[in-house]
Amino acid sequence: MDFTLDETQEEIRGLTAEVLRREVRPDPADATSAVPRAWAEDPGYHEAAWKAMGAAGLLGLALPADLGGEGLGVLETAVLLTEVGRHAAPVPALATLALGVLPVTRLGTPTQQEALLPPVATGERVLTAALREPSDPLPASPRTTAHPDGGTLVVTGTKVGVPHAAAAHRVLVPASLGGDTAVLLVDPRAAGVALTRTPTASGAPEYTLRLDDARVPEADLLGGGTGGVADLYRLAVAGACAVGSGVLAGALALTAEHVRTRHQFGKPLATFQAVAAQVADVYVTERTLHLATSSACWALAAGRDHTREELDVAAYWLAEEAPPALHTCHHLHGGLGVDVTYPMHRYSSWAKDLARFVGGASHRLDRLATAVTG
Repeated sequence: MDFTLDETQEEIRGLTAEVLRREVRPDPADATSAVPRAWAEDPGYHEAAWKAMGAAGLLGLALPADLGGEGLGVLETAVLLTEVGRHAAPVPALATLALGVLPVTRLGTPTQQEALLPPVATGERVLTAALREPSDPLPASPRTTAHPDGGTLVVTGTKVGVPHAAAAHRVLVPASLGGDTAVLLVDPRAAGVALTRTPTASGAPEYTLRLDDARVPEADLLGGGTGGVADLYRLAVAGACAVGSGVLAGALALTAEHVRTRHQFGKPLATFQAVAAQVADVYVTERTLHLATSSACWALAAGRDHTREELDVAAYWLAEEAPPALHTCHHLHGGLGVDVTYPMHRYSSWAKDLARFVGGASHRLDRLATAVTG
C-alpha cells in the first residue's frame, strides 16, 4: 500500500509547517529559538497561532463546501494534526478538528453544521469531546445517561480528561439514551454543568466534566438521533495517533540535529556507534507508528471492515513504544534534554498525555485480543 501524500495533502503539510514555524517556536530543527507560551497560560492555547491557522484556511479543510470549507476529510486532517505534533504546537487542533469538526461533518444535521462550524474555520471557536469516564477510556455503554423530558434531554454523569473544555463552544458528550447510545452537544456553561481543571504531563488544559441533571435541547442531539458514538471514538483515536506520529517525528528531528552538531573527543556524537544505533531504534519506532497511523486513517476514511483493529494497532504502538523512544531522545541529549528552556520536554510530556488519552498499552492490547478471539 502506497501512503505517499498526494498533491493536496502535500500542500496542507507544507502550509501547516510554514504557519507553525512562523507562529510557534522552537522549530523542531532549531534548538536555539525561544520557548513559546506555555499550555497553562490563559486561555490554555496559543491564540495567535490558532487564528493564523484559521486565516490560512487550515481549520476549514473538513468543512462542507457550502459552508466555505474544502470538503476534505480524515486523511487531510491527519496530515495537519501530524504537523501540529511535529512542531509540538500548543493549539487545540486535536480537540477541535478530530473530536469536533470531523464528527459534526460526518454525523451532524445541516442545521447543526451551519450553527457550529463556520466560526471554527476562522479560529474563533473551539470544539471538543468528553469521551472518557472514570476507569474506562472509551466506554461502549457510557455510564453517563440522558432521558427525554419536555423537549429537552436531561443528562447526568461524569467525564474525565476533557481537553480544552473551558474554552469550548460545545462539548460532544456520548451518553446512554433509551437502550442505545447517542452524542449530545453540551454547552459547558449551561446550568448543571461543572468543570474542574485536572493536571496533565504537558500542562495542556484538561477538565473533569460533571453533569447533574443538565438540560440539553433535543435539537442538540448530534445527527438528530441515536448512534455515532463508535464513529466519534474512532475519529478520536485516529487523531491522537496522527498527533503522536508527529510528536515522535519532531523529537527525532531535534535529537538527530543535536547529535550531528554536538561534539565529544573532537567528533560529532552521531559518529559514535552506540549513539547511531539508538537513533536508528527511534527511527524504526517513528516509521512504524507513522505507517500504522496512515493505514488506520486510510481504513477509516475508506470505511474498511477492519478499521477498529487497525486503529487499535496504531494506538497500541503509540502507547507502548512512543514513550520509551522519547526517553531515548532525552538520554541522547544528556542534561540538556531535561532543561525546561529546551523543547524536548514538550514532546515527551505530550506523548505521555496521548498514551493516556488512548487508554494505555494494556487497554489497546486487550481490545486487539478481543477482536482476534471474537
